[in-house]
Amino acid sequence: MMQSAVDVRMRLCFNPCVEINVYIGLGSNLGDRELNLLRAVAELGKLPESRVSGLSPFYETSPVGVTDQPAFINAVLRLSTRLTSHALLLHLQHIERTVFHRKRTIHWGPRTMDLDLLLFGDEVVTDDELTIPHPRMAERRFVLEPLCKLAPELLHPVLGRTMAELLAVLPLMEHVVQI
Repeated sequence: MMQSAVDVRMRLCFNPCVEINVYIGLGSNLGDRELNLLRAVAELGKLPESRVSGLSPFYETSPVGVTDQPAFINAVLRLSTRLTSHALLLHLQHIERTVFHRKRTIHWGPRTMDLDLLLFGDEVVTDDELTIPHPRMAERRFVLEPLCKLAPELLHPVLGRTMAELLAVLPLMEHVVQI
């Protein structure tokens, strides 16, 4: 089995003794949306070699992409972890499937829980399984508003701009209201 350059680099450079700050987007528009987010926070707090180190306020947001669906509740969580980015992605997908019974049938469709790996320290990854930073995060007010509550001066590792700068230039096209 061939390994990507990222896998090899991670084995050579990853220090399991150092925690990395990771930012994860949480979103739900089915069932008890707020309870779903709280449950996701609890599940993320159970991950091995990880701890929840920050949580934004919750926001009610309009759907993006497929707009004929209920409004979302979104938040961003900061996780301090010793896991690799790929290991964390597998954990996030496991939580979506087993705890929230997510089935990916409609792209951008309704869901009980969506966990998006937005940023993993200053790591940049592009392979078949994972893209970090999240490729559309700089275009999404429902990501940047809560992220700015946690880390407004955090630098986007590809765009070289802070989260606050990215938010300031984003057009007001989405409904995003703190609840």
